[in-house]
Amino acid sequence: MNKLHPLLEKQIGKLDIKPELISDITELLETVSKSYISFEKGKRITEHAFEVSEKEYQIVLEDLNKESVLRRESTSRVLKALGMLNSDKSELINESSDLSDVIDILEEQIKLNSSISQSLIDAKENAERAALAKSNFLSVMSHEIRTPLNAITGNIHILKEERMLPEQKEFINSLYISSQNLLNLVNDILDFNKIEDGKIIFSNKNICIADIVGNIAITNRIKGLEKENEIVALIDDGIPGVVVGDDVRLSQILNNLVSNALKFTNKGKVTIKADLISKELDKTIVRFEVTDTGVGIASNLHEKIFERFTQADSNITRQFGGSGLGLTIIKRLLDLQGSSINLESVVGEGSSFYFELSFGKASNEVNSNTNKSQDLSQGLEGVSVLLVEDVKFNIIVAKKMMEKWGITIDVAENGQIAVDKVKENTYDVILMDLQMPIMDGFTATKNIREGGSKIPIVALTASVSSETQIEVIECGMNAYLTKPFNPKDLYNILKGQVSN
Repeated sequence: MNKLHPLLEKQIGKLDIKPELISDITELLETVSKSYISFEKGKRITEHAFEVSEKEYQIVLEDLNKESVLRRESTSRVLKALGMLNSDKSELINESSDLSDVIDILEEQIKLNSSISQSLIDAKENAERAALAKSNFLSVMSHEIRTPLNAITGNIHILKEERMLPEQKEFINSLYISSQNLLNLVNDILDFNKIEDGKIIFSNKNICIADIVGNIAITNRIKGLEKENEIVALIDDGIPGVVVGDDVRLSQILNNLVSNALKFTNKGKVTIKADLISKELDKTIVRFEVTDTGVGIASNLHEKIFERFTQADSNITRQFGGSGLGLTIIKRLLDLQGSSINLESVVGEGSSFYFELSFGKASNEVNSNTNKSQDLSQGLEGVSVLLVEDVKFNIIVAKKMMEKWGITIDVAENGQIAVDKVKENTYDVILMDLQMPIMDGFTATKNIREGGSKIPIVALTASVSSETQIEVIECGMNAYLTKPFNPKDLYNILKGQVSN
């Protein structure tokens, strides 16, 4: 019998199996040993991928800090230039002002002062260059990070559906949590940019607060177990079953608070509470609170932790991780909704973050189905899809997802091949990557539309900028799906396009 994996030999030794019995199950033992070896190889490859990703994110954060310095220098020059003009507008801005506001004030001064100095013009141009540099930088980094992250999260989704040993399932769940943490970091950086540029739009639709709070507790439970933390969700029975609000932003705020609480708590408890404050004919006010039994925050640091790229202590990033953006984003999102974040904390005993939000009255208070799993096994059998993608790993992930739904898939490695294939074949839907060699997705879509084809085209994009989303629709595409995506998102968008 060939040499077995050390862990398997150790387990066999514990069982004290007789030599004659071992010879009878030699083939089975060798098969299990190969499975152990194969799993360890895959684990090492994945761990290496996350090590590389962590280094990339550190570079991103360093560049963003440099951009902040450039912005402050530009604003400082503006203040000096306005001071030379004895302008009363200088009272409206300071070194932390948003660049778009600074540019607006400068444009107004240029119109009002015919003899404006050259230094003011130079300052305006510097501010515009800084704003453009930041936008371009984040757009490029979004694509470069999200593209490999799509392959990582996609493969994890597929692995979660495979039959595995209990130990393997635990590792896959750990990888899933890590990949979501990386994605949250990217989203935090991009959301912060959107907030600064005033591009955040809140939706108003029927939502179930109980489901949102419950789902956040469930999705963070595994993460809590890593540090032996208990997560509890408490929802006031008086809260209506359905209200009108923005479920995505509420989930983002609560999830950031819960993740933060878990990060600074060991062998403790994190509680998510939703309490009814008032219920009127047209609105409901709810108080949300996330409490932990963690390390706590000194009172002199309560204001500091809400500043961007800032942690309560310089050692926190190294010890606990994080971008220093989560609480800043929470504060800005609540400010935009007319609310505020409050903090009570005692060092060594824990912290409590709480806020109030107002929700509209739902037209129909129906039972929520949020927690019901969606059946992805029916509805797309026989559908023909042209997948236009140049990254091999993304092709493999997308094909594995769609083949389970009975979809027929054809692949084009660039836009030109896609244009040629549309002329020769019939497809129900086209999934179009945007950035490809030879011909990009925008140009390919325009060529397909100019040829008279009305096939639904869905953009697969690693960019989340509003400019990209507008350009996607203007060039003739029907919808877009942001990478990295999960199977349910892909299924829903395909089902919607086929149904139309």
